[in-house]
Amino acid sequence: MQVVIAPDKFKGSLSADGVADALAAGLAAALPSAVVDLVPMADGGDGTVDAALRAGYVRSQHTVTGPTGSPVRAAIAVQGQTAVVELAAASGLVLLEPGALAPMTASSRGTGELLAAALDLGCTRIVLGLGGSACTDGGAGLVAALGGRLLDATGATLPDGGGALADLARIDLSSLDARLSQTDFVVALDVDNPLLGDTGAAHTFGPQKGADHDQVEQLDAGLARFADALADVAGPQVHDTADVPGAGAAGGVGFAALSVLQATPRPGLDLVADLVDLAGRVQGADLVVTGEGSLDRQSLSGKTPVGVARIARAAGVPAVVAACGVSTLSGQEAADGGLDAVWTLAEIEPDARASMANAAQLLTAVGKQIGRWAADEAHSTRAQSTTRSKESR
Repeated sequence: MQVVIAPDKFKGSLSADGVADALAAGLAAALPSAVVDLVPMADGGDGTVDAALRAGYVRSQHTVTGPTGSPVRAAIAVQGQTAVVELAAASGLVLLEPGALAPMTASSRGTGELLAAALDLGCTRIVLGLGGSACTDGGAGLVAALGGRLLDATGATLPDGGGALADLARIDLSSLDARLSQTDFVVALDVDNPLLGDTGAAHTFGPQKGADHDQVEQLDAGLARFADALADVAGPQVHDTADVPGAGAAGGVGFAALSVLQATPRPGLDLVADLVDLAGRVQGADLVVTGEGSLDRQSLSGKTPVGVARIARAAGVPAVVAACGVSTLSGQEAADGGLDAVWTLAEIEPDARASMANAAQLLTAVGKQIGRWAADEAHSTRAQSTTRSKESR
């Protein structure tokens, strides 16, 4: 039996590699003859660079400005003239202590520095994975790192962070890195939020980054000021870009990617699937196992398990199943998402904290269950085939 294991991370518990390894260990115990290919996935956010490295890209390590100004070490993945850059590695919420969030001052500057590092390496195609940002600055820090100047009414340079955008008077792009216009940017967008308003970057994601009600309003107003100032120098079409679904991704960095970098948007899962050649690797598989920490209705909008199932079904894979921490999907909803069956860690360990702490062990147990299920399904199929053969004689 040919099996492909292609899960996303279990956030807060295991990386995608750890999930794949644990499932594979259990599957091997139940199906020792199975040939298993591990293809850990990501949805375009954190984990995207790791996926590229597994696909043969080379790690390039850099010191850049972290979300609150302290230096951080961050990797990009490079293959030929293509680089994969991950916002979370330089400007991610994960880089801050839970009690040290900085909703008004956190910046995307480090992400811009990573893009500059990729340009310095001679890359002419850059894939930018968004998600997990600590900032709500609309990508202002990214623009500044690439040579843009954000100025107040006195001509002084603004400090970093979304809170400072309230004092933005004008933007000078005359010193923007000239190599940007010669570079093909692709940005992974997996949310459909615009830049501004009740469903925009500040209102939707600001509270997750520590912003209270008043700060959310200030950040939204700052983003509006940023869009207006950018439109003054880049053209009125910038306002249309602010309304594009996904412009509000990563605290509005999606907006800067689309308007300043002129990036091509792509669903994150599809982008990563191309990097790891998922479509090619599921060809001829008898079973594909995918998963993520939580399966819910949002998963049906293109999260990793449903995206993997879609690609596997297109390749003619007869069985696709998922392992997850918890699931709120009905059987019919799972089937509509291309999944034949779903196993949850909660069925084995109902306590969420214990489940997260022992995710690897529990996933190995789930892997055994999936292996037994696959063996039973294969036996049933062979039996039905034998019966049909006898009846046709």
